Amino acid sequence: MDYEITDQISAEEYNELRKIVGWTSFTNEQAADGLEHTTHLCCFRKDGKAIALCRVLWDHLYVAFIADVIVRPEFQGKGLGRELMKDAMDFIRSKLKPGYKIMINLMAAQGKEDFYKKFGFISRPNERFGCGMCQWIGVDK
Repeated sequence: MDYEITDQISAEEYNELRKIVGWTSFTNEQAADGLEHTTHLCCFRKDGKAIALCRVLWDHLYVAFIADVIVRPEFQGKGLGRELMKDAMDFIRSKLKPGYKIMINLMAAQGKEDFYKKFGFISRPNERFGCGMCQWIGVDK
C-alpha cells in the first residue's frame, strides 16, 4: 500500500485515533498543546486520512519517551507499527553523540509487550529495575 508519511496531525485527528483504539481522549486544546511540544512525530496517512501515529518526547539529557504508537484497527498487521517504532528509534539514535547515553521509556498497552520486546525493550520489574509506575490526575476514576 502507498502511504504518505508526515510530521503533522491535528488535535482532532489525534483524538479520533485515540478513541478508535479505546484510549482516553483529551480536549482539543490540550491535545494541540501536547502535539506542539512533541519532539518528534511520525504520522502515516492514506488518502489524506491519519491512519497511524507515533510521538517521541525527549528531554535532551537522557530521557526519551515513546508515546502513542497507534494504528487504526483496519490497518493493523500491515507493518505500520513496526515502521513507526523504527522511525522513533532511528530518531532517538540520531541524538546520540560520543559518550551520550539515552534511556528510552514507553508504556505498552496491555497485551502488546511482546511487540516492544522485538525492539529490545525489557519488562519491569526484573532483577535490575523496579516496576514502572504512572499516575493520572484530572481523570474520573
